[in-house]
Amino acid sequence: MRICFVSRRFFPAISGMSVYAANLLRELVRMGHDVTMVSQYRGDELGTRIYGGGPPPPVPGVRVVGLEALGEQCGGDFEEDVATMVETIVAEHGESPFDVIHAQYGYPTGLAALEAGRKLGVPNLVSIQGGDGHWVGGCCATHKRAMLAVLGHAGALLIPTRSFADEVTEKHGTPTERFTIIPNAVDTARFAPVEGRKLGEVGDGPTLLYHGRVDRRKGALVLLDAFADLARERPRVRLAVSGIGPDSDAVAGRVRELGLEDRIDLLGYASYDEVPAVYRGGDVFVSPTFAEGFSNTILEAMAVGLPIVSTRAVGVVDCLRHGENALLAEPGSAGSLASELRRMLDEAPLRARLTEQALHEVRTLYSWPSVAAEIVGVYQNLLGTHPDTDWSADGPIDPCRFRETPHLL
Repeated sequence: MRICFVSRRFFPAISGMSVYAANLLRELVRMGHDVTMVSQYRGDELGTRIYGGGPPPPVPGVRVVGLEALGEQCGGDFEEDVATMVETIVAEHGESPFDVIHAQYGYPTGLAALEAGRKLGVPNLVSIQGGDGHWVGGCCATHKRAMLAVLGHAGALLIPTRSFADEVTEKHGTPTERFTIIPNAVDTARFAPVEGRKLGEVGDGPTLLYHGRVDRRKGALVLLDAFADLARERPRVRLAVSGIGPDSDAVAGRVRELGLEDRIDLLGYASYDEVPAVYRGGDVFVSPTFAEGFSNTILEAMAVGLPIVSTRAVGVVDCLRHGENALLAEPGSAGSLASELRRMLDEAPLRARLTEQALHEVRTLYSWPSVAAEIVGVYQNLLGTHPDTDWSADGPIDPCRFRETPHLL
């Protein structure tokens, strides 16, 4: 099968969805499919600082076509970038026809996949995976029309969790039967417990670890306030914050305001090859997120054998259960987060039990071979079908917070 995969802010941007894309594409190649990835990237100073920036690197066995998001960089003109993506997909199809077009994110990539499919008569599907479902479409009428076109007319809609699908249905009225729920997965060979380290074991000076996009919507600032509470009573506890993102400067500023520069390590960017060692440097993984599609970092922490404290948030509760494989705080509450962190640090038998259960589940439920096979099954169901062409996202270009700050979309 010849597959066109359309993504944005792919590596060297480090995010769960970059990792998801890389692993899915490798698995598709291993299964014998011919894959071309068309990926947007930020090439400007701001985008580089926040997301890593720069053209996407090679993926073994995959033809990679990088497109600098010039419209996004120059005033949030996402429409220009959609047109460029469509033009590129059409040109690649002219060289060697695609059987299916698969877009990661509903907008702008999903809209580009719909338009390219309409032009080429090629079936398409769209993965709704994060901010595209949480925020896009609630920002302005222009993006609402775009999301309704994608949600109503893509050949198939993949979404990783039921709670996330319910949220999108509530926001946009999408019938629940439109969604095919396929979870994310993790490379359990790359992410594995430290040999010889007892599950749930923490040292006398334990390190709490946050790894991922440094973003207030991921709870990064709430975590700092929770840690400040802990730090007053536990002089040996440390916090490591790994990653970059739109709120890196705000996090660094808050650390200085709290006077905790000697207790909080801001590790910055870590390459994908370096990330397993980052996890192994932590004792407890903390994901204080407000909402997820499905958190890859949580899966990675489960696979490494770290006890996890997260939140009762959309996209988290499908994978983590309070008192069974993790401890869950209330989203946005520093007090609740600090309380659950205290419990995790203080109760050794609990840590061991939660960690063992999480490791068992990640190895049995979230393997890449089985998840990729489910996705290929959706591709096969679409083969030979005609894309839905009876849609329009046309209309005036409205003011929008994502045009003012496009790096947040």
